[in-house]
Amino acid sequence: MIRKKKSQVFNAEGVSLTLGSDATATDGGKRDFLKIVLGGGLVAWIATLMYPLFSYLNPPRQTEVEVSSVKVGPLNDIPRDSGMIVRFGNKPVLLVRTADDQLRAFSAVCTHLDCTVQYKSDLGMIWCACHNGRYDLNGRNVSGPPPRPLEVYRVVMQGDDVHITAAA
Repeated sequence: MIRKKKSQVFNAEGVSLTLGSDATATDGGKRDFLKIVLGGGLVAWIATLMYPLFSYLNPPRQTEVEVSSVKVGPLNDIPRDSGMIVRFGNKPVLLVRTADDQLRAFSAVCTHLDCTVQYKSDLGMIWCACHNGRYDLNGRNVSGPPPRPLEVYRVVMQGDDVHITAAA
């Protein structure tokens, strides 16, 4: 059972007037104020939880590093019939030393879904593990889903050191 709160008010002649709680405006105003403050606090709390989550899911943009040449190292450090991944700025490059001692360099990013490719000496081909895409040693796509050939880089020997440069 709900009881209404009664208030006594006197008029100018001193006669007592009894008013119910419906006549007082202060209770509704306080409740509305509390609803607004608590609701605003809840919204602010949810925002403080969600902002770091969205910031994490949206990584910052990295600027592209302009590189024209990269020193790989001495030729003796690269075994025959093998491949190695080299950083060329922000991009990976695959350097292949074939069994007949030729050096070739290609982009190590598959043209299908941007997976990293690798040299498979048993196949004598460049292979993408994601969807079994294969490239020959000229960078052309031979089988699988890759739609276009790999980007070719130039290999330059300076003394005994191997350098990779962007193709002109």
